[in-house]
Amino acid sequence: MERLFVYGTLKRGFGNHHYLKTERYIGRAVTKEKYALYEAGVPYVVKDRPVSRIKGEVYEVRKEVLKNIDLLEGHPFCYRREKITVILENGTQIEAWIYFYPHPQGKLNPSGIYGNREAE
Repeated sequence: MERLFVYGTLKRGFGNHHYLKTERYIGRAVTKEKYALYEAGVPYVVKDRPVSRIKGEVYEVRKEVLKNIDLLEGHPFCYRREKITVILENGTQIEAWIYFYPHPQGKLNPSGIYGNREAE
């Protein structure tokens, strides 16, 4: 099993969440480090510009589900999956995969929340 931090269309209530509906939801989380969240219809997190902590959700996923999400995200040619530290709501720090985009695209969202709303 792998842990995956999602911040965009894979979150509950968004269009690609069906990829995760059979996986174990761990909880809401925020990235330990600051990154930049951009939006152009879909979200893009860029790691080399520290703007804000990114807010999202963490799931425990099976390797085959992670492979399917890699295909969705175009890893490693579009988004690139890397491990980072995230902080759960109870303060626990864990390692989880995140998908980074290699360069800014769209409009900067300084809130760190895709759709400018909390993950439901």
